[in-house]
Amino acid sequence: MIYVGIDVASEKHDVAICNEKGEFLCDVFTIQNSRSGFNTLEAAIAKFSAEKDFSDTKIGLEATGHYSNNILSFLSQKRLCVKVFNPLVVNNLRKSQTLRKTKTDKSDAKFLARMLMSDCSKPYKESMPQIAELKTLTRHRKRLVAEISKHKLHLVRLITIVFPEYNGVFSNPYGKTSLAILTEFSSAKEIANANLTRLTNLIWKASKHRFGREKAVEIRELARNSIGNANRGEMLELCQHLASIEFLKEQLCDLESEIKLIMDEIDSPIMTIKGIGYATGAAIIAEIGDINNFQNASKLLAFAGLEPSTYTSGKFTAGNTPMVKRGSIYLRHAFIQAAKCVSIHNAGFYEYYGKKSAEGKHHFVVLSHVAKKLARMVFSMLKNNTVYELKTT
Repeated sequence: MIYVGIDVASEKHDVAICNEKGEFLCDVFTIQNSRSGFNTLEAAIAKFSAEKDFSDTKIGLEATGHYSNNILSFLSQKRLCVKVFNPLVVNNLRKSQTLRKTKTDKSDAKFLARMLMSDCSKPYKESMPQIAELKTLTRHRKRLVAEISKHKLHLVRLITIVFPEYNGVFSNPYGKTSLAILTEFSSAKEIANANLTRLTNLIWKASKHRFGREKAVEIRELARNSIGNANRGEMLELCQHLASIEFLKEQLCDLESEIKLIMDEIDSPIMTIKGIGYATGAAIIAEIGDINNFQNASKLLAFAGLEPSTYTSGKFTAGNTPMVKRGSIYLRHAFIQAAKCVSIHNAGFYEYYGKKSAEGKHHFVVLSHVAKKLARMVFSMLKNNTVYELKTT
C-alpha cells in the first residue's frame, strides 16, 4: 500500500508519497494546477503502485473549498481512493505532534500522507453532477439574497433623508407598489408635484388594483408636508439602488427557476416534508452531497455544526452548552431556515416546537432543536430513500 498526501493551493499542489513503513519513496514534489500537472501526479503514482488500477493507493487532502474541486474531480474520474480531511482536525493533530511552530506546504503534504496510514474512515465519494450544480447555484443564491439585503438597507437610509414620512405608508417598503413609486419619483418634491391621475394609475397598476386614488392622495399629501430635503447626489444614489434591486431580483428569479428544474430531476424524498421549499431543500441536498459519506446522523450533525459542545472535568459536567458551529455554515443556515418553515407548516414539527417552548427554552434554542431533529430525519430519508410520513398517536 502506498499513501499520497497532497497539500492543495490555488495554483500548485505539493505531493508526498510514502509506503506502509512511513518511508517516503521520493522527495516532495510540486505539480501545477493544470492538466499537465495532474498527468504528472498520475505518472508518479503509477511509478510506485504495483497495481494497474491503483487499488493499492490511498490519497489524502484537506477540504480547501473551490481550490480542491478540479483535482478531486480528476482523481475521482481515475477511480482512485481519495479521503478528504477536515482542516480543523488536521491542524489540531499537527499541533499535537510537535512543540515546534513549523508549517510549510511540503511538511503538510508529508503529514497528510502519514495521516492516511492510521485513518480508517471511508473514502470520499463524489456526488452526482446535478448535486455539484445545485451547490454552485444555492451558494450563488445566498450571495444574491445578501446583496439585495445590502441595497435595501441603503434604500431605507436614503428614504429617511429624501422622504422620511414615506416609511409608514406601506407595510412592506420593498414591495412592488412601493418600489414602483420610488422608481418613478425619487424624492418627496417630485411626488408632491406629480399629477394625481398619473400617480393613481401607477399605484393601481403596481398593486394589482389593491390601492387606488385614496392611497395616491395620502402619499402626495405627505410629500407636500415632508421635511425631506434631497440633493442630486442622494436622488441619483436612490435610483441606482432601486435599479440594482430590480436587476438582482431578476437574476434571483432565473436562478430559482434553474434550481427548481434540477430539484425536479433529482426528485429527492426530502421534498415530501411539508414546509421545505425548493430553495432550502436544494441547499440541504447540495451541501450534504452523497449521504453515504456520513456513517450516521451524528456525523451529519457534526458536519453541519449543529451538535452541542461538551465539557466535563472531574465531577463537573457543563450544562446548556452551545452548538459547536464548526461545520458547514451553508448547511447549518439551510437547516435553521428549514426549521423555521417546518415549525409553522408541518404538524409534527409544530408539536415538537411547542413541546420545547413549553420547557422554557428561548425561540432560537428551540429552533436549533427542531433543526437537529430535521437533520436526523433527513439523514434517515436520504439513506433509506423513503418519503416523509407524519406519525400519529
